[in-house]
This record gives sequence, structure tokens and C-alpha cells, in this order.
Amino acid sequence: MKMNIFRRFFLLIGFVLASSAADASTHEFFKGKTVRLVVGTSTGGAMDDWARLIAPHLGRNIPGSPDIVVQNMAGAGTVVAANYVYNLAKPDGLTIGLVNPGIYMDQLLGVKEVKFDWPKLSMIGSPERVDQVLFIRTDFPQKSLEDLRKAKEAPRCGALSRTTLAYFLPKLVDEGLGIKMHMVLGYGGGGDMNLAMEKGEIHCRAGTVSAYVGREPTRTWIKNGFVRALVHSGAKRYSSVPDVPTFYELAETYKAPDAIKRLAKVLFSSGDFGRPFIAPPGMAAERVKVLRQAFTKTMNDPALLADAQKRKWDLDPTGGEELEAIAREVMVQPPEVIERVKKLLDK
Repeated sequence: MKMNIFRRFFLLIGFVLASSAADASTHEFFKGKTVRLVVGTSTGGAMDDWARLIAPHLGRNIPGSPDIVVQNMAGAGTVVAANYVYNLAKPDGLTIGLVNPGIYMDQLLGVKEVKFDWPKLSMIGSPERVDQVLFIRTDFPQKSLEDLRKAKEAPRCGALSRTTLAYFLPKLVDEGLGIKMHMVLGYGGGGDMNLAMEKGEIHCRAGTVSAYVGREPTRTWIKNGFVRALVHSGAKRYSSVPDVPTFYELAETYKAPDAIKRLAKVLFSSGDFGRPFIAPPGMAAERVKVLRQAFTKTMNDPALLADAQKRKWDLDPTGGEELEAIAREVMVQPPEVIERVKKLLDK
């Protein structure tokens, strides 16, 4: 019995010393280094805003307190950034990314530009889950949803690419509710689309509910009546936009086919990824663990929470382990679902 007690004691001491050595090694690795945060959109949109809010706090919570520098790498709905992180960045923890949560659809559909394997990316975490709201300029001639169904000319609606959340919602409104939308693609990010709306290049766009009610310029646009919301992708109505119906409500009202309802659930599930912070595949398990722990610590950091509160942003974080599980699950879809998605996205 005494031998077992002594053995356990020395094993515990060994574990503590090994952990301390690992912590010291991690601290020394990151100390004095710079971590690049590659953001797959242009400046000025919600994704870029999240990156710049979180970066300094995340750097402070990584052992060794490295600096984090945000680098925008817009293109192909953030596929360019994902390809870079997956193939070119060293798997050492000094390069992380922030990409569109819907680009796994590109891989599912076999898009040739995709050079990543979504489940193999090292998922770090997300600060929020995202549901989309479709909003339109109030000076568009047709005011109600019913009027829009009868409009001779469809409103121009902006999006980054066909596999972004900002595309899924208006396209499903078009296909499932009979409200025609003319999609205009190729924008670098939310900031570019906001500018296009101000100039009248587009009439509508979809963005996250939290960004719509809580950030500029849409917060001011709502107050001065420049825009109004039509529909959102959530499972139930939001208290922040109580008069805006869900897509599922409207699908019942306009008797959308069951196939459209099932397709909506598949496409809107990408919102569970939220704002996914990723890292290259093949990273040492300990290094991934360090980044995940730092992200979780950051999400509970009083300084970050205070900054988010000042901006009236809500946090609803998801850990890297959960994102990893979702990534594995979402990539397993029956052929008939993939064919429906291809038809909807014109692939």
C-alpha cells in the first residue's frame, strides 16, 4: 500500500513538472513572436470587426503574449484565405485565420478552387453563432413582401459568393417564396456591400442579425429609415427584431415545398460555425490545445467583455472541440441533398 502511495505521489510530481516544462516551453515559443490573423474579407465588415476586436485580447491570453497582426486576404468568399492557411501557412501556431462559415459547401460541391479539407483544419473557436437577416433600402418601390412577389424588376442583392450565408438567405427567398432576387456577387466583405447600398448599386443584402442591430452603419440606417428588414434565418423570432418573420414562418405562409424547407435547414446550419477562427492542419496537439484554451480564456476576459459591451455586441462563443465535431458531421451529406444544393447555387 505504501509503495502504491509513493508511486502515485511521484507520478503526480512528474506530471506537474512535465506540465510546467510544457507551459514554459510554450511561453518561450510565443514570447516576442508575432501571430498573423488572416481575415478572408476586406476591411469594414462584421468579420473584420470581430478580428480586430479579438486580436489584442487573444494575444494577451496566449502564453508569452505575442502580438497579433490582422491581415486581410479577401477573395472567393474567403476561400483564398482558407487555401492559404491550409496549404501555405506553417502549422506552428503563428498563423491563424478567420473565414466564412459556409465555405465547406464549396468542398461538398467539388468546387475546383477549393484546396482545403474542412474537417482537417484546426478549429480554434468562434465568438458567436450567426443567423442572417435580409434587409432592403426603404426607397425600393415595392414595400411589402407581397408587393415584392409581384415586382416586375427584382431588387439587386449583394453577396461575396454563392457559398456565403449572405447568398443562401436571399436565394432561398427567391426559390422558396417566389420573391425574385437578382444576385450581385464578388464583393470583398460587408463594408464593400454597405458602400454599394449607399451608392444604390444594390438594393439589399443579408448580414448577421447582431451586426444589423448592433453595428454601424446599419444601426444608424435603421434609426433614420434608410433600410428595413424582410426576413431572417433563425429558428424563432429575435427580440431585437420582433416584427421580422423567420424564413420558416414565411415558408409555411407561402406553402414552400418540403424540399426547400429541408434545404434551408442544411444551408442555415452553417451559422453554427459562426465566425470560425482556424489554424493549419497537422499542428501538434499541444499547440492546438494552447490556442483553444487561449481563445476560451479570451471569451471570458473582462477586458474583452467590456469592449464588446461598449459596442453593444453579444458573445455566444463556441469552443474549438465543438466546431471540430460540427465540421466532421456537416461533411457527411447524402447525394440527393448535394444535388439540391447544386441546383440552388447554380453549380
